[in-house]
Amino acid sequence: MEKIKTALLMSGLVLLFMFVGSLIGGQKGMIMAFVVACGMNFFSYFFSDKLVLKHYRATPVTAESQPMLYDIIDRLCAKANLPMPKIYIINEQVPNAFATGRNPNNAAVAVTQGLLNLMSPQEIEGVLAHELSHVNHYDILIGSVAAMFAGAIAMLANFAKFGAIAGSNSQNRGGANGIFLLIGAVIMPLAASVIQMAISRTREFKADAGAAALTGHPEWLISALSKLDNYAKNYRMHSATGSTAHMFIINPFSGIKANFSQLFSTHPSTSDRIAKLEELKGKIATQK
Repeated sequence: MEKIKTALLMSGLVLLFMFVGSLIGGQKGMIMAFVVACGMNFFSYFFSDKLVLKHYRATPVTAESQPMLYDIIDRLCAKANLPMPKIYIINEQVPNAFATGRNPNNAAVAVTQGLLNLMSPQEIEGVLAHELSHVNHYDILIGSVAAMFAGAIAMLANFAKFGAIAGSNSQNRGGANGIFLLIGAVIMPLAASVIQMAISRTREFKADAGAAALTGHPEWLISALSKLDNYAKNYRMHSATGSTAHMFIINPFSGIKANFSQLFSTHPSTSDRIAKLEELKGKIATQK
């Protein structure tokens, strides 16, 4: 069901992208939009992981330098039948973590130094199980492509707004058509953002469930999420950006956007995530 929901949402983003292209340049605009979308998919597929790791100045670690972290990931990968990802640490005291990479064979997991300092080994395992679930479900690639499409729609819409306001190509877009173009240029980026955030929230719930199944201890992730949420409401990561917020286990802008509409949130509320994990905790307990 979650796969179908994600596929439908991604299709909606592609259709929106092509529609905005059509508004700007008719059939040629649609074709151009489709070509650009394919190009962005290619770029995202091969380079998004390298760019985000470079942005956060992530440092690779080994089994010798971080034995506890390495052992946890090695054990989880064996249980999940996943290849060992590259492991990185970000020199940041705000606790958080993310996974990146286009597929399980080209994956990386990064944690901040703050997470290692704050969490118990069990809580760290819950967090890492969540991130490896993202890897297993190809969520990193899905989120990166969705973010690329949403950004491209916003860029095309800006061109449309400038064209409508300046009265460019007035022969084809004058009067009501110009107004329609302007309204569409305002609404379409909002619609794209709503779809992108819905995709992100859907994948977070699925990764939480995957972590609970992988560890057999949902309470570990519940405890970790509570700590991460409390910390994120009071402190912000120095290098955090809106375009990468969806990758983290907790939104690094939680404190700033605490009262913002849930429609535009990259993550479900922590209370909702914990509630679902509590349900899973009860089910797992009855199975033991």
